[in-house]
Amino acid sequence: MSASATRKLIESYYTAFNALNPEGMTALVSEDIEHRVNEGGIRRGREKFAEFGSHMGVSYREELRDIVIFVTEDGSRAAAEFVVHGEYLKTDPGLPEAKGQKYILPAGSFFDVNDGRITRVTTFYNLNDWIEQVSK
Repeated sequence: MSASATRKLIESYYTAFNALNPEGMTALVSEDIEHRVNEGGIRRGREKFAEFGSHMGVSYREELRDIVIFVTEDGSRAAAEFVVHGEYLKTDPGLPEAKGQKYILPAGSFFDVNDGRITRVTTFYNLNDWIEQVSK
């Protein structure tokens, strides 16, 4: 896959994210997607990825801004840096109580791409910063 095709794929992924369209995101990942969540486990497979997307829409309302995408020359890997502007809607187990708190959080993701699909996405952000923001 070319670098420009990978860039378009990642742009489409974030366009779907910002449109609150988890089905659109899921359509862009491989059947054997490896979704590595910040300070969490690994979700393997499109079904687990789709479950995560549905859960996010219930517990959080987020918009990613200032997205910058980096792509390797061969298009096999990519990274993105962005700022999450969010609202915490429903309490997640083990996290502070949700009361509609708003937060702004720098974050980034890394991708592997193969045959026109995202095969791995690893996301990082400062969990302690997020907890501090929603605990106020």
